[in-house]
Amino acid sequence: MVTELAGSITPGVRMIAANPGDWGIDAFAGDLGGEISVWQSKYFFPTTDKSHQQQIRESLKSVLDTAADKGHTVRMWILCIPSSMDGPTTAWWDGWKKRQERAHNLVIDLWDETRLTKLLRTAEADDVRRGYYEAYRGEPSTEEPRDLVEVDDDKATALESALFILQMKEAGHIELDSAKRQFFNADVVAREIAHKGMPAELKALTSADATLHGLWEARFNQCWAEDKFPSLHASVWSDVRAEHPQLPKILRLDLLHAWGLVHRLVDNRKAGWVKHWRTIAEAHTDP
Repeated sequence: MVTELAGSITPGVRMIAANPGDWGIDAFAGDLGGEISVWQSKYFFPTTDKSHQQQIRESLKSVLDTAADKGHTVRMWILCIPSSMDGPTTAWWDGWKKRQERAHNLVIDLWDETRLTKLLRTAEADDVRRGYYEAYRGEPSTEEPRDLVEVDDDKATALESALFILQMKEAGHIELDSAKRQFFNADVVAREIAHKGMPAELKALTSADATLHGLWEARFNQCWAEDKFPSLHASVWSDVRAEHPQLPKILRLDLLHAWGLVHRLVDNRKAGWVKHWRTIAEAHTDP
């Protein structure tokens, strides 16, 4: 993906097959008999921190040592990572980068998650983005809901400690398997949208969350006035079912996803299923 992305903005980007080694190069542009620019990919995720610094040093040293041995010159070295550096590592990188640039007379750049996302949104990278992050059969139908994911036993057990489950138990609910499935599927969708970073989808998800939060709030206030909290969960679910067709089509949400987004609101301490839900949320600690 990095090679194709680099190639979308720089002509002639190529890869070197590992036979047996790749000369410390993941992708490059230029002439191996002269000067080259090198892209180095490292899968540091979800954060790039102190434990990764030595790998970064070794990667640059490897490509420079090979260049000296094979007779070409590295004029630019670009580190590509799918995450952001933490504070201490950012400070280290800024200082290390300047020292290496002076010592080796080259330019060092960083394509982190912010830079990669920005590049993938450009018109030049449209085919790359579609090929790797928007798998489709022809044009995706906005009417076709997303596939649903099953929750394995380990994940279901882990969700026992989640705040939304505690809130449901406090409200007297006993059977919770469907709630776990709803939450898990909605969380998968939300994380995917956040990772892709497409503005239209991010805006649509924010809109859906706000709409569902409004449905819950209206029913909560009604139950408060009428002192009918046992009916809160069922009333909200009925409202979500009615509202589901009006949620943003770009999200392609199944009804189960919509219900799961309400559970995410509860898990994020924005809603609850009992009168004293705020007290429960404040006391909850998820291990």
